[in-house]
Amino acid sequence: MAGGIGVVVAAALALPTPTATAAVEAADAPVAVPCPANLVDKATCYTGRSTDGAYYAIAVPRTWNGSLVMHAHGGPDLGAESDPERSVGDLERWSVMVDQGYAWAGSSYRRGGYGTRMAAADVESLRRLFVREFREPKRTYVHGQSWGGNVAAKVVEVYGADRHGPYDGALLTNGVLGGGSRGYDYRVDLRVVYQYYCRNHPRPTEVQYPLWQGLREGSTMTTAGLRARLQECTGFSSPPAERTALQQRNLDDILAVTKIPERTLESHLRFATFTFRDIVHTRLNGRNPFSDEGVVYSGSHDDAALNAGVQRFSADPTAVRDLSYDSDPTGKVSLPVLTLHAIDDPTAFVEHEAAYRASLRGAKRDEHLVQTFTDEHEHSGLSTAEYANSLAALDRWVRGGKKPTPASIAASCPAFDATYGTGCFYEPAFVPGPYASRVESRPGGLAWPALTAKQEREWSRVPGVGIAP
Repeated sequence: MAGGIGVVVAAALALPTPTATAAVEAADAPVAVPCPANLVDKATCYTGRSTDGAYYAIAVPRTWNGSLVMHAHGGPDLGAESDPERSVGDLERWSVMVDQGYAWAGSSYRRGGYGTRMAAADVESLRRLFVREFREPKRTYVHGQSWGGNVAAKVVEVYGADRHGPYDGALLTNGVLGGGSRGYDYRVDLRVVYQYYCRNHPRPTEVQYPLWQGLREGSTMTTAGLRARLQECTGFSSPPAERTALQQRNLDDILAVTKIPERTLESHLRFATFTFRDIVHTRLNGRNPFSDEGVVYSGSHDDAALNAGVQRFSADPTAVRDLSYDSDPTGKVSLPVLTLHAIDDPTAFVEHEAAYRASLRGAKRDEHLVQTFTDEHEHSGLSTAEYANSLAALDRWVRGGKKPTPASIAASCPAFDATYGTGCFYEPAFVPGPYASRVESRPGGLAWPALTAKQEREWSRVPGVGIAP
């Protein structure tokens, strides 16, 4: 890089890169608490808080197999503080892993809001706390779902790169694996396409702002207020017979152009509003990491008018750089990674998996990756039998060294379904299309180039790089 690292970081955030060590040294010791109802008499449960402010929960089975699952939760949640209930709720939700004999530990992260490396550091600090308070596990796996899949992927790259590092494998389920610099482009498209048709976010009578901000700084809009505007424009929560002709046409055009399922339209618009505000105003000091310049929108009743009238903007290269550094997978993986993804995931589209494979292939590390897909239709939860089966398949791969196949993983699921009865829906032959087949590519995209190992070490020591901790 011309000019060296010092020149490049001049415009970066003046905040330190998070680390995982300090939070362990004086963290609250875990305190025994009652387990969630589905783990009563099966485990001993603990909660505590790190010095960075991250609440956590831990469960150790009565019959422990000696291995540990570190959990990275999704979101991101947008509260200013760490949520003391989040990790306890995650423990209940992912209790199947404890039921299968694994110790489990999950962090609520030190704060709400975006920050993939921050969340990864909090996962790692909790792993070190577990080792300090209990013992070194035989094997340690990291699991993440949704944005937590992105966090877990970053844990693997940052803390699991050594041949004999602390992590032995990763399970990524319904993961947002395209990374922040491209993984939210379809929400950028939703934000501008929605405004073209609806003209109420903001209204012409309100303070105007560029839509890449998600929401202007200082706005008091609530999720209920946003929902009311969406209803006003599209009638999305009303039966079709009760919508006006204009509402139905607006809804049809928005869905056709963005390829977002109707059932998750509101949640995507919330992200493109409130999470974009967090990324831009709180994490990137007002800089724009998003672009729709040159994107050709299609599928509406009048594409020419849409493309002529939609708001256009180009990204700030320094903002793209920092968001990319924080969240984009580099492909630098040196341990087994197994993914599980619903083909009809309405939130993290299955094409995220194609983007992730491309990242590993570009780094010549795709031999460490096995991807599985299921004929399921939800984002937040998959079949319990599949989670148990996936973790067992990853464990066999790590212990035996034999890489599984999608077909062999599908074949092993019925044994777990005999216990859980939630079904096995694998489609071993499925291969997702390229990411660009689902999300319009950005012409002349500003992808931040991969760093050498030496540059990565230098970069990570420079204060002010990446998303604020």
